[in-house]
Amino acid sequence: MLLKDRTAVVYGGGGAIGGAAASAFARDGARVFLAGRTLERLDKTARDIRAHGGLAEVAVLDALDEKAVERHADAVASRTGGIDIAVNAVGIAHVQGTPLAELSLADFERPVGAYVRTNFLTARAVARHMPEGGVLLTLSTPGARMSGVGFLGNGVASAAVEAMSRILAGELGARGIRVVCLRPDAVPEALDVSHARAAFEGFASRAGMSVDDMLAARAASGPLLRRFPTLAQIGDFAAFVASDRAGAMTGAIANLTCGTLVD
Repeated sequence: MLLKDRTAVVYGGGGAIGGAAASAFARDGARVFLAGRTLERLDKTARDIRAHGGLAEVAVLDALDEKAVERHADAVASRTGGIDIAVNAVGIAHVQGTPLAELSLADFERPVGAYVRTNFLTARAVARHMPEGGVLLTLSTPGARMSGVGFLGNGVASAAVEAMSRILAGELGARGIRVVCLRPDAVPEALDVSHARAAFEGFASRAGMSVDDMLAARAASGPLLRRFPTLAQIGDFAAFVASDRAGAMTGAIANLTCGTLVD
């Protein structure tokens, strides 16, 4: 087991990618603490983990609430002796598909402010309790590197998360803590477990097609592998990169786009 006896906190643990990462951590031996806003989704992830022999606990938490994030991290660390792994997979509902001339300031600012805030708050809270060998994982999108119409807020937010991850790697590296940002592309199987379908709806409606048809067409012509990553693949990579087998990797943006972007 790659993560035997380690403590992992997953913010957004009831979501698609957060749940996939949590399940992979638990399968590899970690004790997982799921945090998120929706108890029903958190409980579902926890039940699935326990059904496969894993350890999982849940806490309803707003990862934009500074004091709540700090209290939760302090409580986990006081019970376990520290936090070895933390993932911020929080999803923020936001507008996509709207061109600049029609984009309101509020719709632009929402993802930028929210994603930067939650990643800062969770990183600061858990880093205080991380021993040498700790791993902090963040999440971005291809919008951080792409150019085009309709994803200005998302792209700026993703670029900010990636920049934050690189800088945190430099600050925390002296303590032996690694920071890696995961950058997957769209995950069709996650559309109805997150805010993604609503976000993609802006693009799809302007193209005169459904979200599913739009993504299918994009997969057929876009990524080099002609497909998008699966939740299992993202979760498996998260577990691997959080393990000692990836101990030389930090300050990196892990390209999980199936070739939408080529480094």
